[in-house]
Amino acid sequence: MGLNSHTMQINDDISVCICTYKRLKHLTKLVNGLQHQGPDGLFTYSIVVVDNDYTRSAEQTVEDLRRHSSVPIRYYNEPEQNIALARNKAVANAKGDFIAFIDDDEVPSANWLTNLYKACADFHADGVLGPVLPSYEGETPKWVVRGKFHERPTHRTGEVLHWRNMRTGNVLLRRSIFDNGERQFRREFGRGSEDTDFFRRMTAKGFRFVWCGEAPVYEAVPAERCTRSFLLRRALLRGRAPYFTTVDFVKSVVAVPLYTVALPFLLAAGHHLFMKYLIKDFDHLGRLLALCGIDVIKENYVSSR
Repeated sequence: MGLNSHTMQINDDISVCICTYKRLKHLTKLVNGLQHQGPDGLFTYSIVVVDNDYTRSAEQTVEDLRRHSSVPIRYYNEPEQNIALARNKAVANAKGDFIAFIDDDEVPSANWLTNLYKACADFHADGVLGPVLPSYEGETPKWVVRGKFHERPTHRTGEVLHWRNMRTGNVLLRRSIFDNGERQFRREFGRGSEDTDFFRRMTAKGFRFVWCGEAPVYEAVPAERCTRSFLLRRALLRGRAPYFTTVDFVKSVVAVPLYTVALPFLLAAGHHLFMKYLIKDFDHLGRLLALCGIDVIKENYVSSR
Protein backbone atom coordinates (compact mmCIF):
# COMPACT_ATOMS: atom_id res chain seq x y z
CA MET A 1 0.00 0.00 0.00
CA GLY A 2 1.15 3.51 -0.75
CA LEU A 3 0.46 6.77 1.00
CA ASN A 4 -1.97 9.29 -0.45
CA SER A 5 -0.50 12.66 0.46
CA HIS A 6 -3.79 14.42 -0.31
CA THR A 7 -5.56 12.79 2.63
CA MET A 8 -2.75 12.34 5.17
CA GLN A 9 -0.25 14.72 6.70
CA ILE A 10 3.24 13.65 7.69
CA ASN A 11 2.77 15.15 11.15
CA ASP A 12 -0.43 13.20 11.85
CA ASP A 13 -0.74 11.86 15.37
CA ILE A 14 -2.59 8.69 16.39
CA SER A 15 -4.06 7.97 19.82
CA VAL A 16 -4.17 4.23 20.45
CA CYS A 17 -7.04 3.69 22.90
CA ILE A 18 -7.32 0.71 25.22
CA CYS A 19 -10.33 0.13 27.47
CA THR A 20 -9.39 -2.38 30.14
CA TYR A 21 -11.02 -4.28 32.98
CA LYS A 22 -8.98 -6.53 35.29
CA ARG A 23 -6.70 -8.00 32.63
CA LEU A 24 -3.33 -6.84 33.89
CA LYS A 25 -1.28 -9.64 32.32
CA HIS A 26 -2.84 -9.15 28.91
CA LEU A 27 -2.66 -5.35 29.20
CA THR A 28 1.07 -5.56 29.87
CA LYS A 29 1.57 -7.79 26.84
CA LEU A 30 -0.45 -5.41 24.65
CA VAL A 31 1.39 -2.26 25.72
CA ASN A 32 4.73 -3.98 25.16
CA GLY A 33 3.52 -4.97 21.70
CA LEU A 34 2.70 -1.34 20.93
CA GLN A 35 6.24 -0.15 21.60
CA HIS A 36 7.64 -0.75 18.13
CA GLN A 37 4.96 -0.04 15.55
CA GLY A 38 7.48 1.36 13.06
CA PRO A 39 5.75 4.53 11.81
CA ASP A 40 8.72 5.28 9.50
CA GLY A 41 8.21 9.00 9.97
CA LEU A 42 4.62 8.84 8.69
CA PHE A 43 3.02 9.70 12.03
CA THR A 44 3.52 9.87 15.76
CA TYR A 45 1.44 7.91 18.25
CA SER A 46 0.64 7.63 21.93
CA ILE A 47 -1.39 5.30 24.14
CA VAL A 48 -4.55 6.13 26.12
CA VAL A 49 -5.61 3.58 28.74
CA VAL A 50 -9.07 3.80 30.31
CA ASP A 51 -9.47 1.59 33.36
CA ASN A 52 -13.15 0.62 33.64
CA ASP A 53 -12.76 -0.61 37.22
CA TYR A 54 -13.77 1.71 40.05
CA THR A 55 -10.97 0.25 42.21
CA ARG A 56 -8.43 1.51 39.61
CA SER A 57 -6.87 -1.94 39.50
CA ALA A 58 -4.81 -1.15 36.37
CA GLU A 59 -3.36 2.16 37.58
CA GLN A 60 -0.13 0.87 39.08
CA THR A 61 0.47 -1.48 36.15
CA VAL A 62 0.05 1.38 33.69
CA GLU A 63 2.37 3.59 35.74
CA ASP A 64 5.03 0.85 35.72
CA LEU A 65 4.63 0.46 31.96
CA ARG A 66 4.76 4.22 31.41
CA ARG A 67 8.13 4.55 33.17
CA HIS A 68 9.73 2.09 30.76
CA SER A 69 7.80 2.97 27.61
CA SER A 70 9.25 4.63 24.52
CA VAL A 71 5.68 5.68 23.63
CA PRO A 72 3.77 8.23 25.75
CA ILE A 73 1.06 6.61 27.89
CA ARG A 74 -1.79 8.35 29.72
CA TYR A 75 -4.08 6.70 32.27
CA TYR A 76 -7.75 7.53 32.98
CA ASN A 77 -10.42 5.88 35.08
CA GLU A 78 -14.09 5.36 34.25
CA PRO A 79 -15.59 4.13 37.54
CA GLU A 80 -18.98 3.13 36.14
CA GLN A 81 -18.69 -0.34 34.66
CA ASN A 82 -19.94 0.48 31.19
CA ILE A 83 -17.87 -0.16 28.07
CA ALA A 84 -19.62 2.59 26.10
CA LEU A 85 -18.69 5.19 28.73
CA ALA A 86 -15.13 3.85 28.83
CA ARG A 87 -14.82 4.29 25.05
CA ASN A 88 -16.24 7.81 25.26
CA LYS A 89 -13.72 8.72 27.95
CA ALA A 90 -10.93 7.41 25.72
CA VAL A 91 -12.15 9.51 22.80
CA ALA A 92 -12.51 12.60 25.00
CA ASN A 93 -8.89 12.28 26.10
CA ALA A 94 -7.43 11.29 22.75
CA LYS A 95 -5.25 14.05 21.31
CA GLY A 96 -4.54 12.51 17.92
CA ASP A 97 -5.82 13.25 14.43
CA PHE A 98 -6.73 9.56 14.35
CA ILE A 99 -8.08 7.24 17.03
CA ALA A 100 -7.25 3.53 17.07
CA PHE A 101 -9.05 1.02 19.27
CA ILE A 102 -7.54 -2.31 20.23
CA ASP A 103 -8.91 -4.65 22.92
CA ASP A 104 -6.97 -5.26 26.12
CA ASP A 105 -6.57 -8.99 25.40
CA GLU A 106 -5.06 -8.49 21.95
CA VAL A 107 -1.53 -8.02 20.60
CA PRO A 108 -0.84 -6.18 17.32
CA SER A 109 1.25 -7.41 14.43
CA ALA A 110 4.51 -5.55 13.75
CA ASN A 111 3.16 -3.14 11.10
CA TRP A 112 -0.38 -3.01 12.40
CA LEU A 113 -0.72 0.74 12.86
CA THR A 114 1.23 1.64 9.71
CA ASN A 115 -0.89 -0.60 7.50
CA LEU A 116 -4.16 0.73 8.94
CA TYR A 117 -2.92 4.29 8.42
CA LYS A 118 -1.86 3.69 4.81
CA ALA A 119 -5.11 1.90 3.97
CA CYS A 120 -7.10 4.86 5.31
CA ALA A 121 -5.34 7.07 2.76
CA ASP A 122 -5.29 4.64 -0.14
CA PHE A 123 -9.04 4.01 0.00
CA HIS A 124 -10.14 7.51 1.08
CA ALA A 125 -11.87 5.99 4.08
CA ASP A 126 -13.18 7.44 7.33
CA GLY A 127 -11.98 4.34 9.15
CA VAL A 128 -10.21 1.03 8.61
CA LEU A 129 -10.77 -2.32 10.31
CA GLY A 130 -8.46 -5.32 10.35
CA PRO A 131 -8.55 -9.03 11.23
CA VAL A 132 -8.74 -10.31 14.80
CA LEU A 133 -7.14 -13.75 14.83
CA PRO A 134 -7.45 -16.23 17.72
CA SER A 135 -4.40 -17.08 19.80
CA TYR A 136 -5.39 -20.11 21.87
CA GLU A 137 -3.93 -20.46 25.35
CA GLY A 138 -3.28 -24.00 26.50
CA GLU A 139 -5.01 -27.05 25.09
CA THR A 140 -8.11 -26.30 23.05
CA PRO A 141 -10.88 -28.85 22.44
CA LYS A 142 -10.78 -30.14 18.89
CA TRP A 143 -14.46 -29.34 18.34
CA VAL A 144 -13.76 -25.65 19.12
CA VAL A 145 -10.97 -25.42 16.56
CA ARG A 146 -12.90 -27.43 13.98
CA GLY A 147 -16.01 -25.32 14.49
CA LYS A 148 -14.04 -22.06 14.14
CA PHE A 149 -16.05 -20.50 16.96
CA HIS A 150 -13.39 -17.86 17.62
CA GLU A 151 -12.73 -17.02 13.99
CA ARG A 152 -14.37 -14.05 12.31
CA PRO A 153 -15.25 -13.28 8.71
CA THR A 154 -12.50 -11.77 6.57
CA HIS A 155 -12.73 -9.49 3.55
CA ARG A 156 -10.53 -8.31 0.73
CA THR A 157 -8.42 -5.24 1.44
CA GLY A 158 -10.28 -2.09 0.44
CA GLU A 159 -13.73 -3.66 0.66
CA VAL A 160 -16.35 -1.27 2.07
CA LEU A 161 -17.88 -2.94 5.13
CA HIS A 162 -21.48 -3.34 6.20
CA TRP A 163 -22.05 -2.15 9.76
CA ARG A 164 -22.98 -5.66 10.91
CA ASN A 165 -19.38 -6.69 10.16
CA MET A 166 -17.71 -3.90 12.14
CA ARG A 167 -16.21 -3.97 15.65
CA THR A 168 -13.74 -1.89 17.67
CA GLY A 169 -11.29 -4.70 18.45
CA ASN A 170 -9.03 -3.56 15.60
CA VAL A 171 -9.87 -0.21 14.03
CA LEU A 172 -8.40 3.16 13.05
CA LEU A 173 -10.82 6.10 12.84
CA ARG A 174 -10.45 9.69 11.76
CA ARG A 175 -10.85 11.96 14.78
CA SER A 176 -13.33 14.13 12.87
CA ILE A 177 -15.93 11.35 13.11
CA PHE A 178 -16.39 12.27 16.77
CA ASP A 179 -16.62 16.05 16.28
CA ASN A 180 -20.40 15.93 16.66
CA GLY A 181 -21.69 15.10 20.14
CA GLU A 182 -24.17 12.63 18.66
CA ARG A 183 -21.31 10.54 17.31
CA GLN A 184 -20.45 8.81 20.54
CA PHE A 185 -20.96 5.35 21.95
CA ARG A 186 -24.35 5.08 23.64
CA ARG A 187 -24.42 4.21 27.33
CA GLU A 188 -27.47 1.95 26.97
CA PHE A 189 -25.11 -0.46 25.17
CA GLY A 190 -22.77 -0.54 28.15
CA ARG A 191 -22.84 -4.33 28.39
CA GLY A 192 -21.95 -4.98 24.76
CA SER A 193 -22.75 -4.22 21.10
CA GLU A 194 -21.90 -0.55 21.64
CA ASP A 195 -19.47 -0.72 18.72
CA THR A 196 -21.94 -2.33 16.30
CA ASP A 197 -24.53 0.29 17.22
CA PHE A 198 -21.93 3.03 16.69
CA PHE A 199 -20.99 1.83 13.21
CA ARG A 200 -24.65 1.36 12.29
CA ARG A 201 -25.31 5.01 13.07
CA MET A 202 -22.11 6.28 11.45
CA THR A 203 -22.69 4.44 8.16
CA ALA A 204 -26.21 5.86 8.12
CA LYS A 205 -24.61 9.33 8.32
CA GLY A 206 -22.51 8.55 5.25
CA PHE A 207 -19.17 7.61 6.81
CA ARG A 208 -17.23 4.97 4.93
CA PHE A 209 -15.25 2.14 6.52
CA VAL A 210 -13.00 -0.35 4.73
CA TRP A 211 -11.03 -3.52 5.45
CA CYS A 212 -7.26 -3.98 5.63
CA GLY A 213 -6.21 -7.62 5.65
CA GLU A 214 -2.57 -6.67 6.23
CA ALA A 215 -3.18 -5.32 9.75
CA PRO A 216 -4.03 -8.27 11.98
CA VAL A 217 -4.13 -8.39 15.76
CA TYR A 218 -4.06 -11.57 17.83
CA GLU A 219 -6.70 -12.14 20.51
CA ALA A 220 -5.92 -14.31 23.51
CA VAL A 221 -8.44 -17.12 23.83
CA PRO A 222 -8.13 -18.68 27.30
CA ALA A 223 -9.55 -22.08 28.15
CA GLU A 224 -12.65 -20.61 29.81
CA ARG A 225 -13.72 -19.14 26.46
CA CYS A 226 -13.58 -22.57 24.86
CA THR A 227 -16.42 -24.03 26.91
CA ARG A 228 -19.98 -24.73 25.85
CA SER A 229 -21.37 -22.50 28.61
CA PHE A 230 -19.29 -19.47 27.54
CA LEU A 231 -20.20 -19.80 23.86
CA LEU A 232 -23.90 -20.15 24.66
CA ARG A 233 -23.94 -17.22 27.12
CA ARG A 234 -22.22 -15.10 24.49
CA ALA A 235 -24.89 -16.06 21.94
CA LEU A 236 -27.68 -15.07 24.33
CA LEU A 237 -25.96 -11.74 24.96
CA ARG A 238 -25.82 -10.95 21.24
CA GLY A 239 -29.60 -11.20 21.12
CA ARG A 240 -30.04 -8.24 23.47
CA ALA A 241 -28.91 -5.66 20.90
CA PRO A 242 -32.03 -3.55 20.16
CA TYR A 243 -31.06 -2.66 16.59
CA PHE A 244 -32.65 -5.81 15.18
CA THR A 245 -35.51 -5.27 12.73
CA THR A 246 -38.96 -6.80 12.63
CA VAL A 247 -37.72 -9.09 9.86
CA ASP A 248 -34.93 -10.28 12.16
CA PHE A 249 -37.42 -11.17 14.87
CA VAL A 250 -39.67 -13.02 12.40
CA LYS A 251 -36.64 -15.01 11.28
CA SER A 252 -35.93 -15.90 14.91
CA VAL A 253 -39.49 -17.06 15.51
CA VAL A 254 -39.09 -19.46 12.59
CA ALA A 255 -35.49 -20.45 13.31
CA VAL A 256 -35.76 -21.47 16.96
CA PRO A 257 -38.13 -24.43 16.46
CA LEU A 258 -36.37 -25.50 13.25
CA TYR A 259 -32.90 -25.52 14.82
CA THR A 260 -34.19 -27.19 17.97
CA VAL A 261 -35.77 -30.05 16.03
CA ALA A 262 -32.61 -30.49 13.94
CA LEU A 263 -30.17 -30.64 16.87
CA PRO A 264 -30.41 -34.40 17.64
CA PHE A 265 -29.63 -35.20 14.00
CA LEU A 266 -26.73 -32.73 13.93
CA LEU A 267 -25.20 -34.34 17.01
CA ALA A 268 -24.78 -37.54 15.03
CA ALA A 269 -22.90 -35.58 12.34
CA GLY A 270 -20.27 -34.26 14.74
CA HIS A 271 -20.05 -32.29 17.97
CA HIS A 272 -18.64 -29.17 16.25
CA LEU A 273 -21.63 -29.11 13.89
CA PHE A 274 -24.06 -29.67 16.77
CA MET A 275 -22.55 -26.76 18.70
CA LYS A 276 -22.53 -24.50 15.63
CA TYR A 277 -26.29 -24.79 15.27
CA LEU A 278 -26.99 -24.81 18.99
CA ILE A 279 -25.19 -21.45 19.15
CA LYS A 280 -27.30 -20.20 16.22
CA ASP A 281 -30.37 -21.42 18.12
CA PHE A 282 -29.29 -19.42 21.19
CA ASP A 283 -28.60 -16.34 19.04
CA HIS A 284 -32.20 -16.39 17.88
CA LEU A 285 -33.51 -17.30 21.33
CA GLY A 286 -31.64 -14.32 22.75
CA ARG A 287 -33.48 -11.99 20.38
CA LEU A 288 -36.87 -13.40 21.39
CA LEU A 289 -36.04 -13.18 25.10
CA ALA A 290 -34.93 -9.57 24.62
CA LEU A 291 -38.22 -8.81 22.83
CA CYS A 292 -40.07 -10.17 25.87
CA GLY A 293 -37.92 -8.11 28.24
CA ILE A 294 -36.25 -11.16 29.76
CA ASP A 295 -32.59 -10.68 30.68
CA VAL A 296 -30.92 -13.98 31.49
CA ILE A 297 -27.31 -12.73 31.32
CA LYS A 298 -26.33 -10.59 34.30
CA GLU A 299 -22.59 -10.23 33.77
CA ASN A 300 -21.32 -6.92 32.40
CA TYR A 301 -18.27 -8.45 30.75
CA VAL A 302 -19.27 -11.43 28.63
CA SER A 303 -17.73 -10.76 25.24
CA SER A 304 -20.47 -10.29 22.66
CA ARG A 305 -18.22 -11.18 19.74
